[in-house]
Amino acid sequence: MSVSQPDIQIRLFHKKDYPACAKIYKTGMDTGIATFETKVPDWEKWNAKFLKQCRFVVEKDQTILGWCALTPFSSREVYKGVAEVTIYVATEAQQKGIGKLLLQHLIKESEKANFWTLQAKIFPQNLASITLHENYGFKKVGIRKKIAMRDGIWYDNVLLERRSGFI
Repeated sequence: MSVSQPDIQIRLFHKKDYPACAKIYKTGMDTGIATFETKVPDWEKWNAKFLKQCRFVVEKDQTILGWCALTPFSSREVYKGVAEVTIYVATEAQQKGIGKLLLQHLIKESEKANFWTLQAKIFPQNLASITLHENYGFKKVGIRKKIAMRDGIWYDNVLLERRSGFI
């Protein structure tokens, strides 16, 4: 399913989109406050990580400006409706509402796919991402202190979650 707005389209992710999405992921990675990863995964690892039914890109004039996807919270059947949100926006498209469009779309489509809880784990320094998620119903449920190390530095993560309206 596609959602169109003036000259911007959100559509399902296709394998051919991966190089552009990987480049956007790398620029996010380079900020040091977007992910604990330090190396962009190859297609096979990326494809295995993210759920296939909730992967989207946003594009304008056939240029990908951002992407979003869900990662399963657990492989256990009882948690099949819980997933973690991932959103990345190209540097040149930031502060232009692209993250909002992606998160709105991901919430809507995740509910159609019967996800009842979405989670986000965000570096406390990434205030723009925390604010974005809070603006769309995510609530802070805790802080994981020194949960992981990146480049030799321990970092916290703010844990946010959003319950679907259908439960």
